[in-house]
Amino acid sequence: MWSSPMDASKTSQALVKGRTIAAADALPGDSCEFGSNHYFMLCGLGGILSCGLTHTMVTPLDLVKCRIQVNPEKYKSVVNGFRVTLAEDGAKGLARGWAPTFFGYSVQGMFKFGLYEVFKVQYSNLIGEELSYEYRTTLYLVSSASAEFFADIGLAPFEAAKVKIQTTPGFANTLREAFPKINAEEGLGGFYKGLVPLWLRQIPYTMMKFACFERTVELLYSHVVPKPRQECTKGEQLLVTFAAGYIAGVFCAVVSHPADSVVSKLNQEKGASAVDVLKKLGFGGVWKGLAPRIVMIGTLTAAQWFIYDAVKVWLRMPRPPPPEMPESLKKKYGLA
Repeated sequence: MWSSPMDASKTSQALVKGRTIAAADALPGDSCEFGSNHYFMLCGLGGILSCGLTHTMVTPLDLVKCRIQVNPEKYKSVVNGFRVTLAEDGAKGLARGWAPTFFGYSVQGMFKFGLYEVFKVQYSNLIGEELSYEYRTTLYLVSSASAEFFADIGLAPFEAAKVKIQTTPGFANTLREAFPKINAEEGLGGFYKGLVPLWLRQIPYTMMKFACFERTVELLYSHVVPKPRQECTKGEQLLVTFAAGYIAGVFCAVVSHPADSVVSKLNQEKGASAVDVLKKLGFGGVWKGLAPRIVMIGTLTAAQWFIYDAVKVWLRMPRPPPPEMPESLKKKYGLA
């Protein structure tokens, strides 16, 4: 199903229907080989652009969402949150935290997308072509969880700074101010005290994001798009990517929202633990700000997948179609 660049003698992969090529080969017009180190690095670049740009773009909505989560008495709704922020800080205040957002999510995106592709290929090689197809949803889930584990280690310090800047008045106005202040007040632990809640938020989110997207793309081409993927134009393929990304994003927002509320409150309150924050918020409290987050994450996820796939098109990278049942399985089930 997927082939590794480490061993070209392993099972080859059908990147185009009716044509099988080895992992070390590239199709005419491709800028790199599927599964090569060059391919993985370009995937990381696509992740930087897709995550860094999109998260920065929705900084105002993210700021209001965080304030609703940590101070619902003052910021009662999305509209009210924007109104209060504009009245107190002006239009410039809506951009608070853009720098840690941009740098943090660029680092996260590089590892999220780049390592997802690495783990997907390597895990597929471990279990073989048939199991990779039959248990492909599990493969997507495990690969994305593995990638996000490392991505959040890179994101955590920037996330801590972002929440401090956005939710603690007078703490800091810029990333350059926030980092030394956090280090002086809380030491290295201050940057990573939100890491476990971040894992609890981001790993389920990313698992849903990748698995739901991959299977939705597969279903759209099977049951909605009136012609095979290879007959679609690049533009039509990118529209399918955007639609599948938005559907995945809605599910992502719901799955990860309670942990997102804990992360926001935890980074605001010095010395508190995740359990303390969870008790304080209660069941209803962890769901505050869900509506703006669905809009934000749905749009973000769709835009990220669109940008990521567009980067692959722009850089002429291999873009394998949705997986098809291997011939060996077709014979086993009497379908060949």
